Amino acid sequence: MKRLKDLREYLAVLEAHQDVREIDEPVDPHLEAGAAARWTYENRGPALMLNDLTGTGRFCRILAAPAGLSTIPGSPLARVALSLGLDVSATAHEIVDSLAAARTREPVAPVVVDSAPCQDNVLLGDDANLDRFPAPLLHEGDGGPYLNTWGTIIVSTPDGSFTNWAIARVMKIDGKRMTGTFIPTQHLGQIRKLWDNLGQPMPFAIVQGTEPGIPFVASMPLPDGIEEVGFLGAYFGEPLELVRAKTVDLLVPASAEIVIEGHVMPGRTAVEGPMGEYAGYQPRHTSMQPEYVVDAITYRDDPIWPISVAGEPVDETHTAWGLVTAAEALALLRAAKLPVATAWMPFEAAAHWLIVCLTEDWRERMPGLSRDGICLRISQVLAATRIEAMMTRVFVLDDDVDPSDQTELAWAIATRVSPAHGRLVRHGMINPLAGCYSAEERRLGYGPKAVLNGLLPPMAERSRRSSFRHTYPEPVRQRVIELLA
Repeated sequence: MKRLKDLREYLAVLEAHQDVREIDEPVDPHLEAGAAARWTYENRGPALMLNDLTGTGRFCRILAAPAGLSTIPGSPLARVALSLGLDVSATAHEIVDSLAAARTREPVAPVVVDSAPCQDNVLLGDDANLDRFPAPLLHEGDGGPYLNTWGTIIVSTPDGSFTNWAIARVMKIDGKRMTGTFIPTQHLGQIRKLWDNLGQPMPFAIVQGTEPGIPFVASMPLPDGIEEVGFLGAYFGEPLELVRAKTVDLLVPASAEIVIEGHVMPGRTAVEGPMGEYAGYQPRHTSMQPEYVVDAITYRDDPIWPISVAGEPVDETHTAWGLVTAAEALALLRAAKLPVATAWMPFEAAAHWLIVCLTEDWRERMPGLSRDGICLRISQVLAATRIEAMMTRVFVLDDDVDPSDQTELAWAIATRVSPAHGRLVRHGMINPLAGCYSAEERRLGYGPKAVLNGLLPPMAERSRRSSFRHTYPEPVRQRVIELLA
């Protein structure tokens, strides 16, 4: 495992693989930057370094599609794998398994350094103005420019006992104010409520352009009490480097390109949204959300501001949020002693579906449990966790299927899931941004979920798969491969 310790080291590796493209022509942050990102997602293009932004010139660059699907032949998950310290050719199973395995390790506390390049330039008071930086309007119809789509928001509880790193969208109001979503079931929303109950401003830091592994873990729905910084240290087997913020009592990643510091003010709200989102739609509704007030901005020389432009698959809301949610599901199901080989949220389903693949010997390991019975157990385990709201359907399959192969997955679901049987429907918390719920269900944050049984009968009762890999002996396959090479 090789940890890439800052964004520029990551970009150098992408450049070596020809998976990032420099754009030196002027690009307007008003729609053009977002459109460029969407084009490269939808055409499997490289990450884009936009070097000249209309209005701010070359002062601050934008990195678009930092963790989209890769152009590297045979390695579509290369940007994800490299961000998480894995080989460029790592498979979906290997990536998810490495994250799930780290959940069993003790956290590794960070180390605090005296200084960091992210504080080479310090803006305070009136000088700490967001208007100095490019503010991209990412989709036509968005409620405003969204400054935070791939950055990490850092907040602590009032007693300092727990610090949360999270990704949530944050919209610019003006040079000194922002607003963003605070979902009550997530740690960010829960910590804000603690401060609000005290009637006190909540200190925050929003960091842009950190080392590439941080946004993945900031997207991960870790259980209560587990801090992202300690988990990522456990994952890499070494502590992360943090530096003290300039104006708030928080520690921020020393690897950051830009740090915005300030307070979320109690009792002050602003209209937030809409914004194009992970389901592939731009909801019509807005909501009143708390205001962030900026006190300080620090940054590296020639700073880089990464953006993720959510929409139809595949973008970072699927490669990061969907992937780490699958890893957390795998960790939770294994902790419950269920015989799970892997879990996956297929990108093409826009982080709506979870696929759970059971090991071949699941019947021996769970004697007396039927196919429907083990599906019920999976449903019960997931229903008691923080990830419950993040999926609309769970498909349970055997491990002869690679759930990250969209052709194989579609075939398995079509031929193994009965239209009439093996369907368990329950109700629970939902994500209001999911595309398949009614307006009333979204308003309530409560709706139906389905667990679908696609498990095959015991081995002795199965039909043989009819494919090159399954039908022919190894010598015949090898001979044909050599013949047709």
